[in-house]
Amino acid sequence: MHQLSEPAILYFGTPVVLISTINPDGSANLAPMSSVFWLGWRGVLGLAAPSQTTQNLLRTGQCVLNLPSVDLVGAVNRLALTTGSDPVPAGKQQKGYRTERDKFGRAGLTPEPALTVAPPRVRECPVQLEAVLEAAHGIAETDEQVRGRLLNLEVRIQRVHLDESILLVGHPNRVDPDKWRPLIMSFQQFYGLGPQVHESTLATIPEALYRSPDVDHARTTAALAAG
Repeated sequence: MHQLSEPAILYFGTPVVLISTINPDGSANLAPMSSVFWLGWRGVLGLAAPSQTTQNLLRTGQCVLNLPSVDLVGAVNRLALTTGSDPVPAGKQQKGYRTERDKFGRAGLTPEPALTVAPPRVRECPVQLEAVLEAAHGIAETDEQVRGRLLNLEVRIQRVHLDESILLVGHPNRVDPDKWRPLIMSFQQFYGLGPQVHESTLATIPEALYRSPDVDHARTTAALAAG
């Protein structure tokens, strides 16, 4: 039997993402988040407007979305309750956050250069997505208490780096879902994916039919950059 309920959050389970951006002083910032979904080679990120990551992304228009596997849960957890903002925003002070300038060092992760954007990739993450900001939209703009505090940020992927350990054998452009074990956040707790529970009718559609024009856009951008 269902009953009416009023949970404070509705985080039913989404992948964890480590977003790397560039701070105003040129240093790298690294922040965990899980309010994200994907459409083709686009990502939609839900972020707090005052956060350092959000401000960096709005200012530079660049980021790398690094997806950790379940094996990296310890590194992700070490970034909890840390922020690149100084001073710490009031809302985060209330939750116990503290300023941390060396996010990579704190997590024990390794920065490595990206190909098309300034923020670094996270070497240990099996998935690294170089991205540029395409649009920013306010959330709950009609609510005076929330207006200006939350943003939807649409980013376009320019480069996809995949560890060969998660690729489908013989298919360099396909991820094997039996090998990829993303870290999942569900109601503030860490989880991983279990085995496949049922064959999917949707999977009879060739993945190539979902190919986005953004893939060609990314190739064109690379060719222009190469001169």
